[in-house]
Amino acid sequence: MARITEWCAVIALTLLASFDASAATPDGYASSVTKARVARVDELKRADGYLALTASGWLLPGDNTVGSAADNRFQVPAAPAHLGVLNLDAHARVRLHLIETHGIRVDDQPATASISELRTQGDAGKQQPTRVSFGSSYLYVVENGTQRGLRVKDNDTPLRTHFPGFDYFPIDPSWRIEAEWVPFAQPHALKMAYVTGTESDTPIAGKAVFQRDGHTYELLPIDEDGHLFFVFTDRTAGKLTYGGARFLYAAAPKDGKVLLDFNLAQNPPCAITPHVVCPLAPPENRLKLSVTAGEKKFDEAGR
Repeated sequence: MARITEWCAVIALTLLASFDASAATPDGYASSVTKARVARVDELKRADGYLALTASGWLLPGDNTVGSAADNRFQVPAAPAHLGVLNLDAHARVRLHLIETHGIRVDDQPATASISELRTQGDAGKQQPTRVSFGSSYLYVVENGTQRGLRVKDNDTPLRTHFPGFDYFPIDPSWRIEAEWVPFAQPHALKMAYVTGTESDTPIAGKAVFQRDGHTYELLPIDEDGHLFFVFTDRTAGKLTYGGARFLYAAAPKDGKVLLDFNLAQNPPCAITPHVVCPLAPPENRLKLSVTAGEKKFDEAGR
């Protein structure tokens, strides 16, 4: 499976790099967790990250109107009332016809009325998509299999410029758990469901097995560029934590062990903004215990 998002992968590497897993004393450990949390928020607030998203949606075949007026298929804040029309053809190509060209730039060049084809980020996420800018905002097209979607970002949006941060459970070293890594002798697949209703089968190499309060629990991870990515819920979900899932990243297994630090468990992007599609915790990763560690439910209005 392709990585969940480019943003998640970047933030995971930042978090793991900031965390001093060797810290042995409680004071040193708490400092490492705090440092990692600060690094995560700093990375979230970077320019062009997902906090800058202001509009999104999947294109329908044919014409899709874009602009700030309510009669558009995609209503985009700060855009001209009727910016233009995105056309998705039978070959999954997206063309743009601009109704308004004044002040519009395409890849930093003055816009013309028609753009023959908009580049997406590519199926590997390594291609720079065509950027259509208006004011402090810009739109671009993403691809997910045969689907094509619109994304709009504004680095001046309040969610990014005044991001309030997170509430956390108190740092508890007992939630820093060394789990057993159990590799699978035969190929396994983990079915990942998304809030959009789509599903995908993801190959997985093994599972992390750990004990808590005399009980044994298992978590199945996705391999994300050599790191482990866990999508899980627990008995705090929907009450103290986000209901759909929380994310947990870990370094690759070493000597048959995996370090699971639930103090670093985090909200998925879709808990913070409605413009990101995230996976739901698979049934295998719905823990029957309360993980009172990591980030609590994000509530921008309540901060």
